[in-house]
Amino acid sequence: MPTRFSRRSLLARAAAGAIVYRAAGRAAQAQTKADVALGFIGSGIRGKGLIDEFKAVSGFRGIMVADVYDGCLQRAKEQLGPSIQTTKDYRRVLDNKDIQAVVIATPDHLHLQMVLDALSAGKHVYCEKPLTWTHSEGRKIIDAVNKSGKLLQVGSQGKTTTLVAKAREIITSGKLGKVNMVRLSEHRNNAEGAWIYPVPPDASEKTIDWPRFIGNSPMKPFDAKIFFRWRCWWEYSGGVATDLFVHQFTTLHEMLAVQRPASAASFGGIMKWNDGRTVPDVMQSVLQYPEGFVVDLYVNLANGSSRGRGIWVMGSEGTLQLTGEAITVYPEPLFSEKQMYGSDYMPKAMRDAYLKSFEGKPETQTRPEQVIKVERGPTHNALFIDALVNGKKSPESAEEGHNAASAAHLVNAAYRDNRRAAWEDLDLA
Repeated sequence: MPTRFSRRSLLARAAAGAIVYRAAGRAAQAQTKADVALGFIGSGIRGKGLIDEFKAVSGFRGIMVADVYDGCLQRAKEQLGPSIQTTKDYRRVLDNKDIQAVVIATPDHLHLQMVLDALSAGKHVYCEKPLTWTHSEGRKIIDAVNKSGKLLQVGSQGKTTTLVAKAREIITSGKLGKVNMVRLSEHRNNAEGAWIYPVPPDASEKTIDWPRFIGNSPMKPFDAKIFFRWRCWWEYSGGVATDLFVHQFTTLHEMLAVQRPASAASFGGIMKWNDGRTVPDVMQSVLQYPEGFVVDLYVNLANGSSRGRGIWVMGSEGTLQLTGEAITVYPEPLFSEKQMYGSDYMPKAMRDAYLKSFEGKPETQTRPEQVIKVERGPTHNALFIDALVNGKKSPESAEEGHNAASAAHLVNAAYRDNRRAAWEDLDLA
């Protein structure tokens, strides 16, 4: 299933022959003192996946599911049992006193109000990435979290993996030297990867609460394609940037211990999937980070090549490649000071003497790559339950989710305004 693989990992397969790294403090799953009662707001493709993921965590108890499509509510009962409560009005979930925390997996444009309402209702929150639909929403959510005293965790799974933790350890150790460039990429070339999901035959205004889906966006006539493929329109989504770049930004920020970019330029367009969508299906962005490195990242929904896919961190002393299974470190060669090409301008006798001066000195030496495999630790979902029960800090805070989402908003601003955009521009907007 290429779409599901690329959506979550954005990575390629690892090379053979590996050194296994056992992460310190690894646990099979987070241990809890009592079951946490969860309510789910949004039970579409990602919401369905989150229900399955939380079902695999000890200490989980599903209480109620809200979704505006009858089919999703029916399927939620198939997952959690016929006795699970369902509703089309998410506020009923917030009114349920038995529910301690909610899991929000709705279209981007609905996140803000649902998160604010959940915190006001005294619920802890797990919100699927991107945390926000616009940059300004991030500060509102951060302020609300601080005021409420509740836990909010953003759902970008890459941030908390043991693989990323090991990559961060390698980078911060200085093994790569001074990091100067990071390259990230993702390829897809099928309808599923381009969010052209099938429309159920029963889709209608009778089975879908269209006004609740529209929320605060401008009302328009019912369109089942928009409902099931909402990522294709700016009114409800940030396109490839908020759906796919955010995974990369979250991982990047964690690995390099940075918070946000300073500026960005973006290019792209609708190259293949000219189906009425308004967001690009090919997008490339270059970002400058204040720590002194450049990030080059892109998504191509019109080409399925696996070559070059993944995350590459390049420094003066080596390169780190992060894949779905392992980390590969490629040390830079130990270069000789002798220059063959660079001395070609010299007269023969002079060049011969120059080259002779290096006799007995080391020639350029290549150093072997190192492949490091990392054992899996607790899942992102298990860490949420663990943090709730044991009073730990959020594994992915509102501030971190805001910075990753707004990095995506920054590249969208650059693309839509056809200019180089600065982070300060977002703050002033």
